[in-house]
Amino acid sequence: MGVKGAKEVRKKQRITLDVLWKQRYLLMMSVPFVIWLIIFKYIPLWGWTMAFQEVKPATFALPIWERPFVGFENFTKAFEDRLFQQTMINTLGISILGIAVGTLTAIAFAVLLNELVFSGFKKVTQTISYLPHFVSWVIIASIAKNIFNDGGVVDSLVGTNLHLMSTNSPLIWLVIVVIECWKEMGWSAIIYLSSMAGIDPGLYEAAQIDGANRFQKIWHITLPGIRPTIVVLLIMSIGGALNVGMERQMLLSNALVQDHTMVLSWFSYMRGIKSSDYGLGTALGVFQSVVGITLLLIANKIASMVGEDKLV
Repeated sequence: MGVKGAKEVRKKQRITLDVLWKQRYLLMMSVPFVIWLIIFKYIPLWGWTMAFQEVKPATFALPIWERPFVGFENFTKAFEDRLFQQTMINTLGISILGIAVGTLTAIAFAVLLNELVFSGFKKVTQTISYLPHFVSWVIIASIAKNIFNDGGVVDSLVGTNLHLMSTNSPLIWLVIVVIECWKEMGWSAIIYLSSMAGIDPGLYEAAQIDGANRFQKIWHITLPGIRPTIVVLLIMSIGGALNVGMERQMLLSNALVQDHTMVLSWFSYMRGIKSSDYGLGTALGVFQSVVGITLLLIANKIASMVGEDKLV
């Protein structure tokens, strides 16, 4: 490295130190969150070693290095389990349907709120819409069963039993997704509304002068303006496709529909906790994480290839 190169390196170092000094308070504020991330997110990854060991009540108290090493036997047992295939189908079906319906309804609701002229009514509607996000799934499931069970509100309105929650078919997926959509639509719309607030009002004024109607302004200005937000949220949703929470399925399920409501997290709980086979349960958790990271990277790569915004 010559004299000129050394000067450039020192210049970059000074610039970096200057930036760090100017942002010292922000860096100090971030330290607790970094510590929290390390303690609760990275240190527990050491537990992944259980996926390659025989960890049952008889060996659980042993130190990690003394537990029997079984290699990929836990993964093999999980993949060969009679419930695994149907569980994967349920997980992917509910997840894909939820991502599609949830994204479309959240965007549509955000657009409708954004088009409201009366700000008072807009604020009240938005507040009411995101309140269900804070309601426990226990309460939501109780209400849903009164509505969708045989003889419930829906059956009373249509005059016949639709058997929405008592038929052993994937129809229960639609019920779960509709309830999830109702619960989270208002909360999800907040992000899109924030993105819409950043669109230049001059674009709407120019479109108005050119004679564009309201629908044309939504199609050509609003939706393209929030496209980066849509793409990023979709990528993150795809990355979590296998991490479908089991709470709503367990609470909305019954013996008649359980074959189509059991997801991977529920299956992992049954085999890992209820059956006391902690190695098998950990293997399922590792499988979910690895597949989720892979899907995230693939979706991010596809977004960059088609010229859309991406995570990194």
